[in-house]
Amino acid sequence: MIKRLQRRFIRIAIIALTIAMTLVVGIVNLFNWISVRNEWKETLSFLVQNSSFSEQDGLGERMKGKNRHDRNLISESSWFSVTFDENGRQRSMNLSAMNEADEQTAAELARQALQSGKDSAFLQDYLYQVQDGPSGGQTVYFLDCETKLATVRTLGVISLLACLGGIALAFLIVVLASKKAVEPTIRNIEQQKQFITNAGHELKTPLTVISTNMELLQMENGDNPWIRSTQKQTSLLRHLVDELVYLSRMEEENAPLSMESLDLTGLIQETAEPFAAMAEYNGLQFTTEVENNLHLTGDRSSIQRLILILCDNAVKYAADNGEINVSAKTEGRNIIFTVTNDVTVPLSKEQCSHLFDRFYRTDPSRSKEKQSGFGIGLSIAAAITEKHGGSITAAMQSGKKLMITCRLPKGSKTNEKRVMGIEP
Repeated sequence: MIKRLQRRFIRIAIIALTIAMTLVVGIVNLFNWISVRNEWKETLSFLVQNSSFSEQDGLGERMKGKNRHDRNLISESSWFSVTFDENGRQRSMNLSAMNEADEQTAAELARQALQSGKDSAFLQDYLYQVQDGPSGGQTVYFLDCETKLATVRTLGVISLLACLGGIALAFLIVVLASKKAVEPTIRNIEQQKQFITNAGHELKTPLTVISTNMELLQMENGDNPWIRSTQKQTSLLRHLVDELVYLSRMEEENAPLSMESLDLTGLIQETAEPFAAMAEYNGLQFTTEVENNLHLTGDRSSIQRLILILCDNAVKYAADNGEINVSAKTEGRNIIFTVTNDVTVPLSKEQCSHLFDRFYRTDPSRSKEKQSGFGIGLSIAAAITEKHGGSITAAMQSGKKLMITCRLPKGSKTNEKRVMGIEP
């Protein structure tokens, strides 16, 4: 329980932090890209509009209206243009503003730009714009964006690495601080467990006295319905107290379990056999499909109780004339133990998720006649499964069958016994 609570806290914290940091990094890089792209477009548009002026006179005069940043941006830009006539033949080329002039590459880029059919777009590391000429020809202007593209990419890589580093650092901090963060909740849970254990022990004495008094009254006054009713309710209450105490102990961090190598195949067949006869008596079909030579490292009494609870739950709540199937098989390093039974009314996904809550009942699918339990059997099954490092789930299959699945790790195959929480 405590480890699961810590894991949930760590998972939620890391997911929230990852989403926040990803959004921040994404927004920063997006706005940086939009800003740089707009600068390129403005620079290229200015060059296109003023390309007919020389750098010494007209273009220089027009740049006076720009602010210092824009003037520096335009003066430091590398660009070239290629002009084509109305028949698509190259007429002229201007490479004067390029540091490295390659006429063949410039001509090829210009033809690719015209063939794309777009007025403006990115081509390799260039932003181009197509301008129609007065005589039907076209001029393609290219702005070299290689340097700033490299800067944008570098910022993206650095911010991504910073994000990953921040997440890793946060994960380490959260892991170290998780126990402290969930300490109040853990303390409350432990207090509840201790209360249940203490209350259980305190209740056993008066229950024993009541049971003994009822037996004496029965001996003196003979049998009567009031004494029988009191004895029955006392017995049920004592059983409930025992179940609550067992569940509380099973949820303790260092539950006293004697771990050993178990023949799970034989244990399932041995435990499920009485329920097959019970199911047949109730008009149910009970089948088992258990793989041979299944071995599991676990506490024998707890695993047997897990099998008993699930089989009893299936027989108790199966639909009339329904089918019950108990199966177990190996899947990688785990053993998958499932119990399936037909239900009268299908359960919703939400109902299935609450089946392992204490005292939970799924009315009206479970009739009052069948509600002889206390609603904590599946809670005990979940606690046993978790204590063995496994997981348990419930889901509807084919819309009419309830399947409860236990995934239990095999553990080490050893005959040496040990008590959980104590080194052998």
